[in-house]
Amino acid sequence: MRDVLAQVVDNLRANRLRSLLTMFGILWGVVTVVVLSATGEGFQRGNQSVLEQLGRDIAIVWGGRTSMQAGGERAGRPIRFTVRDARLLERESAYIAVVSAEIQRGDVSVRSAYNAASLMVHGIEPQYQRIRTLELAAGRYFNALDDEERRRVAILGADAARQLFGEREAVGERIYLNGLPFLVAGRLLRKEQDSNYSGPDNDKIFIPFGTMARDVPRTGVPPGTLSQLVVVPQPWVLEITRAAFVGRTGRTEDVDWPIEREIRRVLAPSHGFDPDDRNAIAVWDTALSSLMFARMIQSMRDFFSMVGIVTLALGGLGVMNIMFVAVQERTREIGVRKALGATTAQIQRQFFLEGFLLTSLSGAIGFAIAMLVCAAVNQLPMPNRFEGMIVTWFDAAIAAAALVLTGVATATWPARRAARLPPAEALRYEK
Repeated sequence: MRDVLAQVVDNLRANRLRSLLTMFGILWGVVTVVVLSATGEGFQRGNQSVLEQLGRDIAIVWGGRTSMQAGGERAGRPIRFTVRDARLLERESAYIAVVSAEIQRGDVSVRSAYNAASLMVHGIEPQYQRIRTLELAAGRYFNALDDEERRRVAILGADAARQLFGEREAVGERIYLNGLPFLVAGRLLRKEQDSNYSGPDNDKIFIPFGTMARDVPRTGVPPGTLSQLVVVPQPWVLEITRAAFVGRTGRTEDVDWPIEREIRRVLAPSHGFDPDDRNAIAVWDTALSSLMFARMIQSMRDFFSMVGIVTLALGGLGVMNIMFVAVQERTREIGVRKALGATTAQIQRQFFLEGFLLTSLSGAIGFAIAMLVCAAVNQLPMPNRFEGMIVTWFDAAIAAAALVLTGVATATWPARRAARLPPAEALRYEK
């Protein structure tokens, strides 16, 4: 085997220009496969990261208007949620893991010792902080006692803190909401958020739900009316949703999704609407947004991979053609070797190894270049929804498998052709 490899290397060295030109096709194909796959992975992770700034697989639920008569009630009635609905969903639904009631107001006068503004204020329950991806830069989160005792504490979004305190640290300072004093307990990290249902979290102030209900309630609606419910489904519900998404035959908006059906089923009796009335409540299921983005990005990745594999295949055709030329040029050599006792298997092994080594060496160099390109690009500032060029083990395995397949396919046929040459005809061959 060592002698065969040495002979293969000598033959490649004797035809350096031809070998280098052949190697470039394979090299470029591997670079294309790896770089395009890494780009697709970066877009997929970037999109997922942006979606999770709102919350991971959460559903936002609003009251709507009934469109069907039920229990003697007329159609067209508004459905207004209260905190009892949140507790009912927690108690009665096996589909739901976490529920948080939420109240919001956008006309609250806020001032600090340094500045004043009119900002959006949200009253939230402690579990809301976990499911809505509120990450602290300083201070602490709300706890159950803050909510139960209706303490006047606040967490500021990054831009709200900057507007009220400039470059000063806001934690530990006092602010006034409609004239009522609140202690700043925490300050949020700045978010790169482009999905929201009431404005960016950077611009908001969060206070305990019980405090909001008492001190800063909504106006123009019956007492105790919520703005929305925030729901987190159980993991197995997400799998059902994914299966329904993949198996649907119509538009996504025409599908009655599992979490929506379940919420209507639980809340319909207490609000007197038909459980089949899809207009009675409105649901924004972010899991569906994630699935749609994932499908779009996966289609892009599949396209990129196909382009790379086609490029690699074209490089493989170049190797095959060069090997056919090598077989033709070395026909008399093949005849002499067979006349001296070389077997068909030995001849075939030599040409196969020559083609496979050429392909493998080209692929290894191409993979190294691709990794350097990815590393260089990742040093640059990244745009929104793109986390850089990320090479995964799966992408590397696909590139390696495609390379091995190309090497075997392009080396086998010329090797078999060389091995099948009859010695007498090979010795009589004239160039």
